[in-house]
Amino acid sequence: MSRRWKRLGKRLTRDRRATAAIGGLIYGALRWIHGTQRKAEGSSDFTEILTREHPAIVALWHGQHLLAPFFRPTSLPYVALLSKNADAEINASVVERFGIRTVRGSGGRVRDKATEKGGARALIALRRLLGEGVGVCMIADVPKGVPREAGLGIVTLARISGRPIIPSAAVTSRRRVVKSSWDQTTLPLPFGRIAVVLGPPIHVPPNADEAMLEEKRREVTRAIEDANRMALDLAGDGR
Repeated sequence: MSRRWKRLGKRLTRDRRATAAIGGLIYGALRWIHGTQRKAEGSSDFTEILTREHPAIVALWHGQHLLAPFFRPTSLPYVALLSKNADAEINASVVERFGIRTVRGSGGRVRDKATEKGGARALIALRRLLGEGVGVCMIADVPKGVPREAGLGIVTLARISGRPIIPSAAVTSRRRVVKSSWDQTTLPLPFGRIAVVLGPPIHVPPNADEAMLEEKRREVTRAIEDANRMALDLAGDGR
């Protein structure tokens, strides 16, 4: 049965009409769920922070990104880095409906030469967009890698662009964790509280060597985890 569903999923992601339809349904569901949430006291003023630091690299974890498109100044342009996987077309269909542009590439774990080249092209494209005043939304951990551990891609982008990384988290009080997923995907449920936390900006010097990049990578990991823990505390559980 699982193989049958996988084959069906692959066929759907290759069909543009099916991809658009699924993306539209997910987009509508996310808008409805977000509309039922109450803002948790103590949440960050994301509009003020992201406007002040724009264009910045907004960093978050896999599995906690579903409501992230709502927490940005809609008057400012943004682009999202999406992985090159079977779900990429559906993800792009959803993200672009929020008015966010997309770039495909890797978040920082090199598996082969093709992946390395694709990741490098994505970073070059994102650096150019940051230089043009476009903010970047980037999931910091790498698909199928170690969950909640930042990859080198995000700190490399900060180094070559000169723009800060903003660690972030958005958590709802009513949620369902998909324990079978590699990243422990969290599905937001309606009629709860939502907490949004943005941490202090992290800057990476343009002359950072490998040792400093590794140090900054660990700093980003800790900062996103800190933001996530704070958001969990603010949102609480249940209603």
